[in-house]
Amino acid sequence: MEAKKKSKAVFVCGACGHEAPKWLGRCPGCEAWGTYDTEALIVPSRGRDVGGGPAGLGGSGPVSLAQAMVGGAPRLATGIGELDRVLGGGLVPGGVVLIGGDPGVGKSTLLLQAVDSLGRAGKRALYVTAEESAEQVALRARRLGAGAEGLWLLAETDVERVVAEAERFAPDLCVVDSVQAVHAVEAAGIAGSVGQVREVAARLVALAKSRGIATFLVGHVTKDGGLAGPRALEHLVDAVLYFEGERGSALRVLRATKNRYGSTSEVGIFEMAQGGLREVANPSEALLRERPCGAPGTVVMPCASGARPLLCEVQALVARPQTAMVRRVSPAFDGDRLALLLAVLDQRAGVAVLDRDVFVNVVGGLRIDEPAADLAVVLAVASAARGRVIDAQTIVFGEVGLTGEVRAAAGVAERLREGARMGFRRAILPEASRARFAEEGGTCAMELCGVKDVSAAIEAAV
Repeated sequence: MEAKKKSKAVFVCGACGHEAPKWLGRCPGCEAWGTYDTEALIVPSRGRDVGGGPAGLGGSGPVSLAQAMVGGAPRLATGIGELDRVLGGGLVPGGVVLIGGDPGVGKSTLLLQAVDSLGRAGKRALYVTAEESAEQVALRARRLGAGAEGLWLLAETDVERVVAEAERFAPDLCVVDSVQAVHAVEAAGIAGSVGQVREVAARLVALAKSRGIATFLVGHVTKDGGLAGPRALEHLVDAVLYFEGERGSALRVLRATKNRYGSTSEVGIFEMAQGGLREVANPSEALLRERPCGAPGTVVMPCASGARPLLCEVQALVARPQTAMVRRVSPAFDGDRLALLLAVLDQRAGVAVLDRDVFVNVVGGLRIDEPAADLAVVLAVASAARGRVIDAQTIVFGEVGLTGEVRAAAGVAERLREGARMGFRRAILPEASRARFAEEGGTCAMELCGVKDVSAAIEAAV
């Protein structure tokens, strides 16, 4: 007779999943107030077997790395190039991918197109819909033109039945939409609570690893843009993707914040059309399509996004403050980094912006976090503050230091090649990068203007 599972009461933060033996007013994990609630925590008698290795190796004790590398299954190409790019070349059998995004951004549309493509390629795909009926998903599939014979639907919210059907059906790919809508009977709380999400995700991950099923989990996001549920959810899965897009814009951006099987620097660009999501063949052209010419506060930066550089437009606006507190708004750029660059601009280049409201954005919904974006942000703000226009045929990149120096950036040749391909005639870049590019015998159709500090960059640009 199987021993009864033991359980104990713990207090869990509803915002981040932090556990504590007693109730706390403020969570030490996310610093939220009044989010702790009691929850029954089941203590398993033994660990789960994650399997997922070559036949006969899962759960059979230690194996050598050479044994584990033998017989690895090839990746599954989804047939959507931009999705495969972000995944690192396709899906890995047994890999679990968590994808999140705002409601209506197109998560379900993207995954339905992916499973339909795999179905047409002769693979078996199971789409588990926990928020909609099978008829509702079928209506969306009809609009998208999806109808592969290998695509099957399952409308279910009980994780036990989902696991049982997946084991019986043995698909190559399984999509669960969404993980917050599925519940486990043995876990306390309602569907979507911290304990439920943790237990459901653990069951689905164990299923994927033991059966070698590539799995997509759709996750809800909070009002702050993070994935809802415990932080442990992101640690359980192999990859975490965010699908983003500005309201009123057809462009969608797919990026990875975690990827055990590939790079997190790749991004995928899509365009929402009447028949679903379409891949953007020339992302730089799409991102610069509506760029204003002859307006101050805008500059083009070549962003090194994995193996493919992109040209993106950095915009800045400097205005008189409406309150005693000045504002620094940068949805696509790190706020602390922006404050640092504004201080450098004020102290090292004599552009008075510390007493003004400053807004910085990247057009198209892209987020840039590489140091090479510093110079583009500085020049966009300086252009907006002085009301002077930067030449529309100029691209800018480089890291800015606290003393006002402009430091070298990586990927110079790729950035310049993309700028020249798009017809730009001039590049403002770090002098060290220009000199190194010349020493290595690099050639470029653009005029290269090397600068050593912020003041020289502003003089060259505005």
